[in-house]
Amino acid sequence: QVQLVESGGGLVQAGGSLRLSCVASLRAFQNYIMSWSRQGPGKEREFVAVISRNGSITNYADSVKGRFTISRDNAKNTVWLQMNRLKPEDTAVYYCGPKVRPFYTDSDRRAYDSWGQGTQVTVSS
Repeated sequence: QVQLVESGGGLVQAGGSLRLSCVASLRAFQNYIMSWSRQGPGKEREFVAVISRNGSITNYADSVKGRFTISRDNAKNTVWLQMNRLKPEDTAVYYCGPKVRPFYTDSDRRAYDSWGQGTQVTVSS
């Protein structure tokens, strides 16, 4: 059973920063492409960022490109999302999960099966 525990969310003013963490109880964590997604109030879950198995390749949603950075440490089974210059529209519950079907595009929800409980990020204007 996969366990994913996200943390680091909170309330921040627009323009501020937060760093989210996700610890995954995945066997052979280094073999998984890892991702972050989010679900805002009244919205569907959307792709935010993805990172390759060794961390050398990343991809971001256009809405966060240049502001968010995804990274990982395979020795710690951890993936992070550094969020800078936050905007009110970034308000959402943020989830991490492995991309278990690599043949789908990063933004396709069919690529993902498991998510943690999420961590709430609220950005005030």
